[in-house]
Amino acid sequence: MNRIENAFKNKPIFMPYFPLGYPDLDTSIDVIEALAKNGADLIEVGLSFSDPLADGPVVQHATQIALEEGITVKKSLEAVKKLRRRGVDIPLVMMGYYNPMLAYGLEKFVHDAVEAGVDGFIVPDLPMEESEEFTSIVGADGRPPLPLIPMLAPTSSPDRMEMIARNAKGFIYLVSVTGITGERKSLAEGLGDLIAQVRQHTSAPVCVGFGISTPEQAREVGKMADGVIVGSACVKTIGGSEKPIEAAKQFAADFHEALNSKV
Repeated sequence: MNRIENAFKNKPIFMPYFPLGYPDLDTSIDVIEALAKNGADLIEVGLSFSDPLADGPVVQHATQIALEEGITVKKSLEAVKKLRRRGVDIPLVMMGYYNPMLAYGLEKFVHDAVEAGVDGFIVPDLPMEESEEFTSIVGADGRPPLPLIPMLAPTSSPDRMEMIARNAKGFIYLVSVTGITGERKSLAEGLGDLIAQVRQHTSAPVCVGFGISTPEQAREVGKMADGVIVGSACVKTIGGSEKPIEAAKQFAADFHEALNSKV
């Protein structure tokens, strides 16, 4: 059983996002380790890019700082390797845009990611219809292929939703609202119906992201979904703290408790 499958044995899971290199590389590695060891079940490890189309101002600001601090794809992959050496054994899914992967060299990127200990990929600007080159490389070396996690949104047509859900590997990243990432004061109306609609076409876990900012919201989403993805709130809370490692520990513990409470 691979790490992603193993993570979903106890649902709903908590899945924070944090970009490597923010506010600097060493701190980001410490933060991700703290999240992993204090309640996160799977972490979206951010690969910074200068034009993150799907991200709101919080994540854009953080990834811009990471780039100014000198983060690169190579350093990001080395950071994942370091996290594995430190005993981080939960799934680490690399979330990034396609251009830096192409610039690095697609085959080399996939090979080096596998060697580093990455468990899957989320590429927001790579639609399923154009992903054949990437997915063919991911499974080309004889090892079990790492999943390219598909994203679905409320605006996805029924036919497209069925096609993507039916072919999903790893889990489905369900965008709860239209627009960019960012904290929101309330959950999207009709979220339960949207999750149910996706589940008609797949046995893959359905995880919800975009707009979830508090443990209370996470608890509500966790009653409907298999996983809860928290990005902007995680980056904002930890990045704005004078003690980011302690903030990361507390953040992970609070969301873990909310998702595992029986109330």
